[in-house]
Amino acid sequence: MSKPVIVLRPEPGQTETLVAAFQSGLEASGMPLCSISPVDWKAPAKPYDGVLVGSANALRHAGKELEKITHLPVIAVGEATARLAQDAGMELELVGKGGLQTVLGTLPSIQRNLLRLAGEVHLPLDALGKVSIDTVITYRTDYRRLSSKQVAFLAQGAVVLLHSGEMAAHFARECDANKLDRHSFDCIAMAPRIAERAGEGWGSLTIAKGVSDASLLAAAQALCEKQV
Repeated sequence: MSKPVIVLRPEPGQTETLVAAFQSGLEASGMPLCSISPVDWKAPAKPYDGVLVGSANALRHAGKELEKITHLPVIAVGEATARLAQDAGMELELVGKGGLQTVLGTLPSIQRNLLRLAGEVHLPLDALGKVSIDTVITYRTDYRRLSSKQVAFLAQGAVVLLHSGEMAAHFARECDANKLDRHSFDCIAMAPRIAERAGEGWGSLTIAKGVSDASLLAAAQALCEKQV
């Protein structure tokens, strides 16, 4: 019998993943261990040549202040982020994969000032060449502890989908705090940096072949088929 598949990411991403899992024939359950909330921010009163966005949440929770910068082209990571930018009426300059730092490395070496929309916890960026970057915070993530019922459920082990590095690290801490055996979990990370944040000691730690829900679910499906 295969282990239950657990989705930890917050809404609305959790529902998107659960629907995709259902459509692919994979049974999965949601266990959101965090929630996302907007942060008041102001668009700096200075000219920019473009907007950097590495997370769809940065746009999803940007509010009306976003209207002040919708004329700027967007350099985005991921298709979901790109779709939200377009929905807001923004033009896309580039849609990349693998994180903002990787995407920055593909930009032409010209002088430009960029505005980055980010979460309260975010990775620092190395502004390459003639690029300068200002960062504004548009959202925060509040993490939850595992409940006693969740701990009891997870004690049997599970296949855990890891969409972000912060969630991977949080889940690892919660497992240790509640004396859950890491070896009973098979973790699937969306990217190498996420797997790194998860740490060691899991029953298995797989990196999906692509940075997408489809790749994550395909890896989970393959793992579950081996467990039957």
